[in-house]
Amino acid sequence: MPFKSLTPTLSVSQQLSEADVAQAASDGFRALIDNRPDGEEPGQITAAQMQLLASFHGMGFAHVPTVGGQISDGDVEGMADAFARLEAPILAYCRTGTRSTTLWALTEAGSQPADALIATAAEAGYDLSALRPRLETSAQPRSARLSDGPMS
Repeated sequence: MPFKSLTPTLSVSQQLSEADVAQAASDGFRALIDNRPDGEEPGQITAAQMQLLASFHGMGFAHVPTVGGQISDGDVEGMADAFARLEAPILAYCRTGTRSTTLWALTEAGSQPADALIATAAEAGYDLSALRPRLETSAQPRSARLSDGPMS
């Protein structure tokens, strides 16, 4: 299966098989991030099984289960934590790769312009244009986002 590169240290993919994990290790990936909740689809390899496969192949592993279309700030923080603690290069996966790409873009929103993030995702085959408002809001300092309402 082809893995889609977003940065020199991160690629994304659809659901991985056992053979894909072996290929990822052979390709030099040092860690996997699973963005699928267990049981999302029948027959899906569980996070516990993927962690064992990653370990067998000498790779780190993180499970940041995220429901498609419902990505919370907590999910983004979980992804950022995984990026911080895992050795790169990292391969993140979900059902199609879109969720993993979205999580990456949201973790980068404070350090890269929305246009650049959307363009990088598009080069890998993912359309994040609908995410623009959230990327732009996420790029604002937290204090600016919190000051939109009246103070009490």
